[in-house]
Amino acid sequence: MKKRTHTCGELRSEHAGRTVVLNGWVDRIRDLGGIKFILLRDRYGFTQVVFDPSNEDVYKTALQLGIEYTISVTGIVRERPKDAVNLKMPTGEIEVLATEVEILSESDTPPIYINIDDDSSEELKLKYRYLNLRKPKMQRNIIFRHKVVQAVRNYLNKRDFLEIETPVLTKSTPEGARDFLVPSRLRPGKFYALPQSPQLFKQLLMVAGFDRYYQIAKCYRDEDFRADRQPEFTQIDLEMSFADSEDVFAIVEGMLSHAFKETLNVELTTPFPRLTYEEAMERYGSDRPDRRYGMELHDVSEAFVGTGFRVVSEALGRGEVVKGFLAKGLSSKFSRKRLDEYTAFVKENGLGGLIWIKVEDELRSSILKHCPDEIKKVVEYLNAEASDIIFLAVGNRETVSKALGKLREKLIAEEKPEVTGFDVLWVTDFPMFSYNEEEGRIEAEHHPFTMPNLEDLDKFGETEPLKVRSHAYDLVINGYELASGSVRIHRRDIQNRIFEMIGLTQEEAQEKFGFLLEAFKYGPPPHAGIAFGLDRLVAIMVGTSSIRDVIAFPKAASGNDPMTGAPSEVSARQLEELKIKIIDEKDGKKR
Repeated sequence: MKKRTHTCGELRSEHAGRTVVLNGWVDRIRDLGGIKFILLRDRYGFTQVVFDPSNEDVYKTALQLGIEYTISVTGIVRERPKDAVNLKMPTGEIEVLATEVEILSESDTPPIYINIDDDSSEELKLKYRYLNLRKPKMQRNIIFRHKVVQAVRNYLNKRDFLEIETPVLTKSTPEGARDFLVPSRLRPGKFYALPQSPQLFKQLLMVAGFDRYYQIAKCYRDEDFRADRQPEFTQIDLEMSFADSEDVFAIVEGMLSHAFKETLNVELTTPFPRLTYEEAMERYGSDRPDRRYGMELHDVSEAFVGTGFRVVSEALGRGEVVKGFLAKGLSSKFSRKRLDEYTAFVKENGLGGLIWIKVEDELRSSILKHCPDEIKKVVEYLNAEASDIIFLAVGNRETVSKALGKLREKLIAEEKPEVTGFDVLWVTDFPMFSYNEEEGRIEAEHHPFTMPNLEDLDKFGETEPLKVRSHAYDLVINGYELASGSVRIHRRDIQNRIFEMIGLTQEEAQEKFGFLLEAFKYGPPPHAGIAFGLDRLVAIMVGTSSIRDVIAFPKAASGNDPMTGAPSEVSARQLEELKIKIIDEKDGKKR
């Protein structure tokens, strides 16, 4: 094989007359009046190669070529005739007249199309992932991911951050999702866990004095099957000592702005807007709102003050509210059947029903006959115009906001309005605790090492713990929670109090987190950090809805790998070495 002198995306008209060597895959084959053309492809692009019948040996070999054959071509670069120039290709002004060709390897007919986008099943694309990755779109995604990672590394390196690896085999500390467990052969009956995140280790690095840490970290969570989750995923993880949330915000905003500028040539406006958790829920019914679509929630209770409609007047008398949002230009999209479906949807989310108002030649509403004047006030208040539709709900403020937020997301997903750009914002002041109804106790909303708002802790800690806010924050882009972080607890008295509030005894805390608590006896610095979902960040930047499109070898939604067959059974000998017995789910017998 001759070594290539140029890539398939490199040659231009100024190379005309040169003898070059190209290596790549046969993407397309055309035969025009005896002259054979192929499109040769590598990850850099495409070059048209011409085989003239006058060169008998070369032409004879060309006749043997098939799609996805790997070949080496030696030839002379020449300009294409003006009527054959392809301006859609960077190499479209030239072609290579082959003088030598060598078949490096043959290919069976691929089970999926590589040179066109097809409707092959996701399962088939994952089974033949190495072929799917040959597609230019997929290669662009993977190359783009590399560029994002390099931009992040370059930015953090210049700001004194150290890239430090943390263990993959660690201790199981069940918090949130289930751990993946790894049995120890040398210590039968003992297990390692794959890290759900490097959280505890990065805090230990702060104790160790490495005041600025980051890592492109692999994380593992044994979650139930979900369409766009992966059991193994990648985080951009960072932590800072002697820092608070403002320091984290400044670094993150600079890092993201640098990455967007370097890879997309997009300027992000900084500082990023901020909403408190309470504001986000009040205005969008979600702690990860995509504000590009508008449809902000509004409290329109005032329009119904003094109403004779008992359903609403009694609700207002109980201190409840009427809230709703306006959907521009969608009135005609809602038949009575679809409105009934939306009503059923909000009932599933805790509401008694849904009020709708269609703004057409004349107002139409599910409650128009009960309160026509009030309906007109709502239309005026929301500045509704012809062809708009308004959705309203009545009830407890929190329940109404959450249900309308889900309805808003459903509407966006179904109608898919055309929007562009990147909506980036911080959501801050999350609740410190949430209530676990299954276990009948409060638990940490983020994790138990998050610093609470100390004023709230003193005021509500013993009586109304769910009112305690934390120094936790999320970064949201286009409706996705892209990153989550917090100021960490570094004082043992506060940490012990939080453990007590979530029902963790000293013995349980020592069993789960003993090594961290031991380290905190020795002068831990104040510290704060954040972790980004790298897969989701890249997916947002390239404009794909699935993170599988930006991961080289992802799992299917079921968690299995159609290509390798993982997870798979192992031999009886391996199980015996690990002192593990398998219990058959059908008959309960050990295998």
